Amino acid sequence: MIEVSNLTKYLGKKSVISDFSFCAQRHECVGLLGEHGAGKTTLLNLISGMARPTSGHVSIQGLSTQTHSTLARQAVGYQLQGGITHHTLSVKSILNFVATARGFRGAEKRRHVDRVATRLELQPVLNCPIDVLSLDLKRRVAIAQAILHSPGVLLLDEPTEGLNTEQQLKFRALVQSLAEEMSIIIASRHYDALSEICTRALVIAGGRLVADSSLADLQRCSRHFQAVTLAADPPVDLLALAVLPGVAGIEEDRQNPGKVTVLAMPGHAIFPAINSLITHRGWNITSLHLEPGRLNDVVHHLSHEVSS
Repeated sequence: MIEVSNLTKYLGKKSVISDFSFCAQRHECVGLLGEHGAGKTTLLNLISGMARPTSGHVSIQGLSTQTHSTLARQAVGYQLQGGITHHTLSVKSILNFVATARGFRGAEKRRHVDRVATRLELQPVLNCPIDVLSLDLKRRVAIAQAILHSPGVLLLDEPTEGLNTEQQLKFRALVQSLAEEMSIIIASRHYDALSEICTRALVIAGGRLVADSSLADLQRCSRHFQAVTLAADPPVDLLALAVLPGVAGIEEDRQNPGKVTVLAMPGHAIFPAINSLITHRGWNITSLHLEPGRLNDVVHHLSHEVSS
């Protein structure tokens, strides 16, 4: 469990985190969403105990990071944004080093290292220098060291950066299994990648908490909520789409000719009418889907509301 109360951090005279408060329960996976420079990494550093707040409090499983810093930090696993790198050390050497730093020795250390190596599918590369690994494998090593001591809280900073679709699917399955054991906070600028991982989102802008909501509720605030995106060859008649009841507008994808997004007026379901029109006109549709709402829209809007 994580409790953050009125957290504030100054760097010099500049406030980088301001009066930030929230709670996260065990088994909860929370997305920390914000644009570049919003304060995500600083907040994770404060929660982990790597940085001290100017004022306010952080409690990890009932332990204050200020009055019981050692015990509180032992309850946290942290995958840093930059990951782990070393010119010569192997994956196994790095995991052994972290295990030793966590206080494990002998058979207990070997058991913990073997467990995370198996869980993160690192056994085939244990003896490889970490610098020669792919980005995906480096990210897995970073997560492995973070969960090596079975923490109650796991902090992940931009864990999906640079991963392809298949790698993101594996990451999603991993996080869903880890959430059965611990509280997880994932900081990311890739919001839609978190939509099927996290059930709740904290939106941070200018170091302030500007929204604390379910991801579903955030998606409903998007202008693309209930929009229909389709691609056709040849391109469809846009005027025929535009005059359908409940259509608010049409966005053309300049990068992909023939691909358009049809926006819905609030409270209108336009998918059935579009589907009927497609059938009636006999259009050759190559893809068609109903938009759940784009988190990028919402976070960008909230962020610029704060800065304006």
